[in-house]
Amino acid sequence: MGFRCGIVGLPNAGKSTLFNALTRAAVPAENYPFCTIEPNTGVVEVPDGRLSGIAQLSQPEKVIPTVMEFVDIAGLVTGASRGEGLGNRFLSHIREVDAIAHVVRGFQRVDVSHANGRIDPVVDIETIDTELALADLETLERALDRAERAAKTGDKVERERERVFAAACSAISSGVGLKTLGVEAAALLRPLCLLSAKPMLFVVNVEEGAMESDAVVAVESHAKAVGAETVAVNAPIEQEIAGLAEMERSEFLHELGLVESGLDRVVEAGYRLLELHTFFTASPKEVRAWTIPVGTRAAQAAGKIHTDFERGFIRAETIAFDDFISLGGEKGAREAGRLRLEGRDYVVNDGDILNFRFNV
Repeated sequence: MGFRCGIVGLPNAGKSTLFNALTRAAVPAENYPFCTIEPNTGVVEVPDGRLSGIAQLSQPEKVIPTVMEFVDIAGLVTGASRGEGLGNRFLSHIREVDAIAHVVRGFQRVDVSHANGRIDPVVDIETIDTELALADLETLERALDRAERAAKTGDKVERERERVFAAACSAISSGVGLKTLGVEAAALLRPLCLLSAKPMLFVVNVEEGAMESDAVVAVESHAKAVGAETVAVNAPIEQEIAGLAEMERSEFLHELGLVESGLDRVVEAGYRLLELHTFFTASPKEVRAWTIPVGTRAAQAAGKIHTDFERGFIRAETIAFDDFISLGGEKGAREAGRLRLEGRDYVVNDGDILNFRFNV
């Protein structure tokens, strides 16, 4: 699996309710800070209608979707970077994820307390961003100190590391962010697992019927400025939808005038955020979706299935999804000359149906 998205936010923003809905789990969702002490982890199917289309033509014994892992990380507070509210433990949990879904409170309820005493989603975002940046600054200052000592030997790599770490400290201190430093700097910073460098998705938790509220508009504007995505949901309703049987779920969404749930949009946004896409394998035994980073080559994709496939890779029998569907499956694609043999350096496209030839 390997791809993890951490759910963070201020206390009582709706993180655990959203997590419950995403994973259909029964973790606590109470109205007090630090309800979530250890992170809860759940595996979520990535919605993809293409999988059922392939399965209809292949008639396999089983169908296996691809998945993402979501981690519910306890509510942060102002001062978390200094250890307030058990913040150091929580920040260490965030370092372990690949992307961050920041749940922002956009609902007004007097019976649910707010960490800052008032509802202002952009201020809430800035509170979390500040804590992540301060934690990163502490990490960078320690790394810079080590690099400065190592650079005294004259080692070119260590001198470059010193330069990049100093520039990163300056970028965070001045508020311009790490993205301004470029690709080469990002490669040197990656081992530090900096929190503010992680891809960010804002999930605005709103009241029913408030999907275009001022809170959502404000967060969308902020997200656009920082290159993030925004999804608006009503977490309690999403939790209710998640508990319905498939047929009831479809009917309920239809009554609401929706094609997909807010949760589906959260998962899809997380998938885009991590720059992932999907290839498929199809046989009488199973049709399966596999998650890979955009740009993955055929031999690496084969290794997702089994290391022997990558080690002994020969060729990948490849059919584009549209050809597979329009031509009635593998047999029709082969007869029409639409099945291709690709080598190990072929860059796998989203939706490719692959059959790997290998020998070990």
